[in-house]
Amino acid sequence: MKLTLRQVHPLAWTIIIGTMFGRLVTSMSIPFLSIYLTRVLGATPTQTGITIAASSLAGVSISFYGGYISDIIGRRKVMLISIFCWAAVFVGFAIAGHLWVFLLVNTLNGLCRSVFEPTSRALLSDITPSSQKLLVFNLRYAAVNLGVVFGPIIGLQLGSAQSTYPFLIAAAVYILYGLVLIMQFSVHGGQLPSRSAAQSPRLREALSVTGRDRVFLPILIGTTFCVLGYGHFSSTLAQYLALNTHFANGGQAFSYMLSLNAVTVLVVQFPIVRTFRNFPPVIPLIFGNLCVSASMLVFGSANGLPLLMFGVVLFTIGEVLLFTMMDMLIDRVAKPEWKGTYFGTIGFNGIGSVIAPILGGILIDFWGADHGLAIFFPLALTTAAGLPFLFTAHRRLTARESAAAAPVVIEKENAV
Repeated sequence: MKLTLRQVHPLAWTIIIGTMFGRLVTSMSIPFLSIYLTRVLGATPTQTGITIAASSLAGVSISFYGGYISDIIGRRKVMLISIFCWAAVFVGFAIAGHLWVFLLVNTLNGLCRSVFEPTSRALLSDITPSSQKLLVFNLRYAAVNLGVVFGPIIGLQLGSAQSTYPFLIAAAVYILYGLVLIMQFSVHGGQLPSRSAAQSPRLREALSVTGRDRVFLPILIGTTFCVLGYGHFSSTLAQYLALNTHFANGGQAFSYMLSLNAVTVLVVQFPIVRTFRNFPPVIPLIFGNLCVSASMLVFGSANGLPLLMFGVVLFTIGEVLLFTMMDMLIDRVAKPEWKGTYFGTIGFNGIGSVIAPILGGILIDFWGADHGLAIFFPLALTTAAGLPFLFTAHRRLTARESAAAAPVVIEKENAV
């Protein structure tokens, strides 16, 4: 194992460690933004929801072209430009004093994230041998969750729910990350892939191909509802806890819930993957949707921290089922010559994370934060609305694979 770790490329280690510290500082600031906007700036839950949604909307808008940009102008340029722009965005958060400024800055935050992160993952793939890719991507995923374990607790101590000062720390960390990348690129830049002459992906053509796929289309729609449910954790739930008079310190409770979420991911990820790897590929997504939907009901009925924590564990199991299995499902469904298009198009399920904070904000405004079930019961129903589409995808995929296997069976029988 030690020998394997030593063989990991230095640039890969830079990205893995940088990802850990990057997630640490973003999780000690960004998740508290909705609480800050509601409590300090006096924004309504609906206004806060729209502001939070701007980041996801910007990300969905550019995600289809993110990998293409780095293929054309090179990973190095894209990563360095986006990371220093991202640092500037965090400075913008720190000095913002009006809601419209937060809306603008959070839109830029989504753009920077949707350019930098896919490009960094593409670079990891470029510089890592096939035999080590599983290890390297698991290390990155572990780094993400290690950062999120400690970030919210540090953010709580720094008063992230009442101040934008922690965003300056995030900016400093990303500047340092960028400087380390410059040094690493200067040493190892010759090993990076050359620019691609690939043509720009055609959105209309991609939607036409995937839209005609009777298995992929219900997967896309079904997972959009899954992402919608997932998006309530960091937006609707944060506002609900901050405004609900039954919770003396909602911001503190939310920080503990964020940390528990990350710890639970680290604990359950491998056992869940091992348990479900032999199941039909849509089944884990169905179970994941059910867990996230059920967690919404738990959050809405909770009157204390223990039940909230149980809801977090249930939510996290659903999260792991959804997001660790989705890539494997798309790889199995996609036509070999269109795999890149399928992986690019599935990113449009991110529209769920755009809708989530807006829908949650409207419900909190309408019912008031003291009516938990009235808020979270509709959220559970809208999440569960993805189940019919997922069941349809499972049935169609089973029929497709059975039909594909039938000629092979006939040929074997004829040979006998």
